[in-house]
Amino acid sequence: MSYDNFNILRSTAVPMPIENVDTDQIIPARFLKATERKGFGDNLFRDWRYNNDNTPKKDFILNNPVYSGKILVGGKNFGSGSSREHAAWAIYDYGFRCVVSSFFADIFKNNAINVGILPVQVSEMFLDKIFTAIESDPGTELEVNLPEQTITILATKEKESFDINGYKKNNLLNGYDDIDYLQSMKADIRSFATVSLY
Repeated sequence: MSYDNFNILRSTAVPMPIENVDTDQIIPARFLKATERKGFGDNLFRDWRYNNDNTPKKDFILNNPVYSGKILVGGKNFGSGSSREHAAWAIYDYGFRCVVSSFFADIFKNNAINVGILPVQVSEMFLDKIFTAIESDPGTELEVNLPEQTITILATKEKESFDINGYKKNNLLNGYDDIDYLQSMKADIRSFATVSLY
């Protein structure tokens, strides 16, 4: 399944300065029965977003209309816990295309990239600057530039670089998952196989 290609994203952001957010908090285990990657956004942070009677919790950030955008800014150690892909599916299905943190769990980071979400790891100092900027003005926009591998707070022009594996970067730029990448090389693979056989 291919995803939106990622190039340069300019967007407001949703701040969630909570450390050690694990995958069970992102998408509780009871919602993992579906096998298709659709509908999971409805249950993103389900137990934090809703009361037992399914009414929204007014104090949770996703229920605050002041904050919106395609970028989720999380605290340190985002995506820890189990290896469930559904956590990344839920974040993508909700509408986020980028998650910013000062540290990601490796498995979550790879799962996110595989479904079209760019995990941007920044220094703790820069993360604090982002939270401060959004707290000061919820309309603050961030620019995430994948080709240049930079993230910028547009209001202050403060910028920081981030790392990403070259193969994964290429996939995101083209909207590929691993299967799409192999499909894109089909002609080359056939050519190689033909030459090898003869």
